[in-house]
Amino acid sequence: MLIVLFRTVILYIAVIFFVRLMGKRQIGELQPSELVITILISEVVSIPMQDSEIPLISGIIPAAVLVALEIFFSFLNMRFKKLREVMQGHSIIIIRQGIIDQKQLKLLRMTVDDLMESLRKKDVFDINTVNYAIIETDGSLSVMLKPEYQQPTASMMKLKAEDNGFISAIIIDGKILDENFKECSMTEKKLNKIISSQKIPVEKIFLMLADSNNY
Repeated sequence: MLIVLFRTVILYIAVIFFVRLMGKRQIGELQPSELVITILISEVVSIPMQDSEIPLISGIIPAAVLVALEIFFSFLNMRFKKLREVMQGHSIIIIRQGIIDQKQLKLLRMTVDDLMESLRKKDVFDINTVNYAIIETDGSLSVMLKPEYQQPTASMMKLKAEDNGFISAIIIDGKILDENFKECSMTEKKLNKIISSQKIPVEKIFLMLADSNNY
């Protein structure tokens, strides 16, 4: 039993390492080739995990080769547009200027119900407000609303918007994250001043955020 546990832990760590090498895409954003590699890795690793008589290396080496192939082809995809189109496909417009492209829906084997569901996931409940809708190469839906339904921006209203920079977590669960100080121009002296003004011990602060103005 301990051997099985030990082998499972090793394979788990190996898979995490391989997935990290592949990049930081979310599962829902995997390209077809990345999804295939992920499935194959889980398959080849599960074999030595289930059978203790099979050497661990029999699962680790094939997984490493698959990851190496994925990284190699990702570099080729960056250099060659034609190969990228073959490996990943291309984005497809399914709503153009407010009109549903039925031909493209049929090619995608996508029903109107599927389209409406995808729109609702984008917080769009009235299809009449959509100007463009695009199916991306990872299967996700991008939506552009008609101008009259878009949220107004500062530039539209001719207002000057203040840029407070990037908001960073400075304290989480009572622990100071000094590695984030640079992102928001925070210093230990400034932090101590803010904390002392609030009269709250650091260990009792659950979450503290700061931007470039230290607010």
